[in-house]
Amino acid sequence: MSDALVLERQEGGIALLRLNRPAVLNALTDALVDELHALLGELAADTTLRVLILTGTGRGFCAGFDLGEAAAAPDEGELGRAIAWTARQERFAGLILKLRALRAPVIAAVNGLANGGGLALALGAEIRYAAASARFNAAFVKVGMTGCDMGVSWLLPRCVGLSRSFEMLMTGRLVDAAEAERIGLVTATVPDEELLPRALATAREIAANDAFGVWMTKRGGWANAEAPSLQQAIELENRSQILAQSTGGLQRAAEALLARRRSKP
Repeated sequence: MSDALVLERQEGGIALLRLNRPAVLNALTDALVDELHALLGELAADTTLRVLILTGTGRGFCAGFDLGEAAAAPDEGELGRAIAWTARQERFAGLILKLRALRAPVIAAVNGLANGGGLALALGAEIRYAAASARFNAAFVKVGMTGCDMGVSWLLPRCVGLSRSFEMLMTGRLVDAAEAERIGLVTATVPDEELLPRALATAREIAANDAFGVWMTKRGGWANAEAPSLQQAIELENRSQILAQSTGGLQRAAEALLARRRSKP
């Protein structure tokens, strides 16, 4: 792993992953995306990981695609360029699926700009906190591309509603931290110096819960975001609860509760 990514292990199975290209607001290059894929693959196999916090070094969370690489495609005619750009597009978008595939929940601690692909990374997390300095935009349309990229057209309307999503995708305008909280794009906005403490506090609350229960909550929550009916959502919940019960977590919680009750005068 190069210096462009920094992984810091915290107590209790919490890890802090920093995008570390502060001079360019942590913009994504092909090499950085490849490193992220590799690291997320390693974290997916790490049974000790309980929560991942994703943030950026410096003044930005992530400025999206580094346009300095926009012309870097093989000059092999139209088909060659199409193949190269398809591979790049799928590689970038695949990061969101990698975040989803982690057993551990992901908290995005958004400091400064989250543009384009940076917005997508934030949306790929289960929980988002914004520093007061945070700014979000679907920048794709600003650079001659469609606003629908890296899963944003699916994720954004589930946070802010369809009308607000279309407005953000079609204008590419900046949304400040206060508006992001008001419209449901982030869970909360905090002063810049409180961003990581807030994310870590939530991570500790999550990590204190049963690991299997948190994992199934992540999987079930995402699956039921796509459920076609209440009945189907409940069917999945019922099966997940029976599966969770078989791990013994409920029994341990019940025994601990009874022990506390017995210890009271």
